Amino acid sequence: MRDVNGLKGLHVLRTMNSTKKRSIPRIHNSAYLDLYMLSKEKERLLKERERLGLRDTVVKKRLEAIDAETNELQKAEVAVGSRVNRVNPSSLGSNFTQKDGVKKEWKKMTLNY
Repeated sequence: MRDVNGLKGLHVLRTMNSTKKRSIPRIHNSAYLDLYMLSKEKERLLKERERLGLRDTVVKKRLEAIDAETNELQKAEVAVGSRVNRVNPSSLGSNFTQKDGVKKEWKKMTLNY
């Protein structure tokens, strides 16, 4: 299933500043404003890059933890599967047999309302 983060081009939206278009004609004295706006955008992008780096390390650590836990559970499942004789789910009905061949009845109780 695709989400908003998977759409191409969504993170590369061009703003008015990046397209160099203005609602007011350019004045020669506006270089200070342009320098200020560019410095603010640079600060914002540097902070965003730092946050992305931190998020990347968190995601990598979590993926490693998931892989380790998956491997442990698979090893445990293999160990249990080799020791225990599994019951065939299709053989379960109102009665089922245990490993020793003894039939076990379902427990029944009545509920009064």
